[in-house]
Formats: sequence, C-alpha cells, structure tokens
Amino acid sequence: MKYILAIAIALSCFSCISIKTDVTTETTHNSESNELAEAGIRIVMAEQEIAWNNQDLEGFMQGYWKSDSLKFYGSNGLTKGWHQTLANYKKGYPTKAESGTLKFVINDISKIEGDNYWVMGEYHLKREVGNANGVFMIIFKKISGEWKIVADMSC
Repeated sequence: MKYILAIAIALSCFSCISIKTDVTTETTHNSESNELAEAGIRIVMAEQEIAWNNQDLEGFMQGYWKSDSLKFYGSNGLTKGWHQTLANYKKGYPTKAESGTLKFVINDISKIEGDNYWVMGEYHLKREVGNANGVFMIIFKKISGEWKIVADMSC
C-alpha cells in the first residue's frame, strides 16, 4: 500500500511540473510574439516618418492597408478607402511648407486579439506654416505577413 501511495504522489508531482512547464512556455511564446509584433509596428511607423519627411506621401501610405475598407477618422470626419485617404493627404499637405517634419511619439502598443494591435500616441509636425500637434489611435493588422494600418483616428 505504501508503494502504491508513493507512486501516486510521484506521478502527481510530475503532472504538476509538466503543467507548469506548458504554461510557462506558452506565456514566454506569447511575450516573444508580442515583442516581435511591436517591433514590426514600430518599423512601419519609422518608415512612415521617413517618407513623410521626404514629402513622399505615397511612401507614407505604404503603411496603410491598400483597400477600400481602410478607415481614417479625423477633423474632417470619416474617410473610407486607401485612395481617398491619399487624396486627402495630397490636398492637405501639397508642399513641404504644409507637410513639414513629422515625429511620432508612441505611448502604447497593445494587442487586441490575434494579429490585431492598437497604437496610441502623438504626432508632431514642425512646419513653416505653423506647427501642428495631435493625438492618434491606430489599429494595425498583420495582412499577408505585413503590418498594415486598417483604421486611423487622428485629431
């Protein structure tokens, strides 16, 4: 009887250790996955800054999902679609005097679910026609292996 009890206790301990190891591995994997996602999102936004500062609005728009389902919500209301969003940027920032130099400040990147993340932050434009600053909340989604903005609210 003591022999059976000893085996049962040993198996119980082994089972608990195995469960703990699985949980730890999953948590570590999720943490690494979140870190990779955050790094990828930061790269997209850094590339957008570079394109904007070179007054390359098409290059800036490469960070956005090239779809009619893209949504941009700003001071002029809701804009739907990649092409219309680009047209609005071209109209609002036709020269370097209006577009100036862009700097993003990222205050938070958080996972929503799956490959969907929100980014909250600030934008700062230094311009000849007067500086412009504001806040944004962007939704990123990994589409075909690339991080793309699918929704943007900036004011």
